[in-house]
Amino acid sequence: MATHTLSVLVENRPGILARVAGMFSRRGFNISSLAVGPTEVEEISRMTIVVDAAKAPLEQVTKQLNKLVHVLKIVELEHDNAVERELQLVKVAATGATRSEIIEIAKVFRSKVVDVDVDAITVEATGSPEKLAAMVRLLEPYGIRELVRSGMVAVGRGAKSITEGRSLRLEKTA
Repeated sequence: MATHTLSVLVENRPGILARVAGMFSRRGFNISSLAVGPTEVEEISRMTIVVDAAKAPLEQVTKQLNKLVHVLKIVELEHDNAVERELQLVKVAATGATRSEIIEIAKVFRSKVVDVDVDAITVEATGSPEKLAAMVRLLEPYGIRELVRSGMVAVGRGAKSITEGRSLRLEKTA
């Protein structure tokens, strides 16, 4: 099995997230990352779904997703032809002696310290899942108090947009 990143354009309506996630669940797929947010068009949201699956069963799921009324377009983003990023917040235990070391690790990963308290530092980092995991490995010895990741967001490289041609479908379903 391999990891696949799907960019799914959907109408911005209540319940569509549950329908799409349910489609994967019924097929027995585990969604390893799911991020949903608005696009440049108010009526359209983009779901970025990362799933670990064989190619053939994944194609069946995407065909079924395309049948959902409020799904406008599905594109699989190849890792080489996409810009992929995640946001991570890490709250790390910090003492006077370790604070500068933690800040130095944050600098190495081009991250920023977003909160400092007497006994903790919160670091914000963006990047690939591998980069974020490497940062966590270096911070673990200090004691990670909390870790939050946003889930993958991705966009294809170059000028082409998956939202091109969107108006025809929206007029049809409106």
